[in-house]
Amino acid sequence: MQRNLVPHPAALPAGPPFKVWASVEHVSVLGSAATTNIWFGVSAPLDRFVIPRCDDPGRRDELWTTTCFEAFLGREGEAAYREWNFAPSGDWAAYDFGGYREGMSEAEVAAPYIRVEDNFTWWALGATIAVEAGEAWRLGLSAILEEKDGTKSYWALAHPPGDKPDFHAPDCFAAKLA
Repeated sequence: MQRNLVPHPAALPAGPPFKVWASVEHVSVLGSAATTNIWFGVSAPLDRFVIPRCDDPGRRDELWTTTCFEAFLGREGEAAYREWNFAPSGDWAAYDFGGYREGMSEAEVAAPYIRVEDNFTWWALGATIAVEAGEAWRLGLSAILEEKDGTKSYWALAHPPGDKPDFHAPDCFAAKLA
């Protein structure tokens, strides 16, 4: 699956226009595990954006305060969901929610495999996560992109109505994984 993400109308990029897209490959493996590979692409040079650096990448909170990519996964028919955050620095976070912004707890998961590819005129972040196989999943994909001039834009498969971006809203879970 490959889809374009759309910017939230209240927080558009400041400089020359660019596109953001995501592709997802969900592969079931033996037993109850599956691997989900997610690539986020940005059609503007990497050096246009604030990219946090980290000498020792690991689990970190508040990655969404600067350039970060996110995936939200929830089982079909259930209010609970998991939020994954992936930073270009290699930092990551994962949280479980019992319902819309309720009951947040740190998810007990293996660290994702994160990588960045810089092609000079565009760049991509890839993240590989483990997901339970045999489930139908609702999926939301999003990005927070901070430009060096301080402008932040918020991208998602879909946005709910409103003045502010809200990636946790059910309207943002706009894709399905088998």
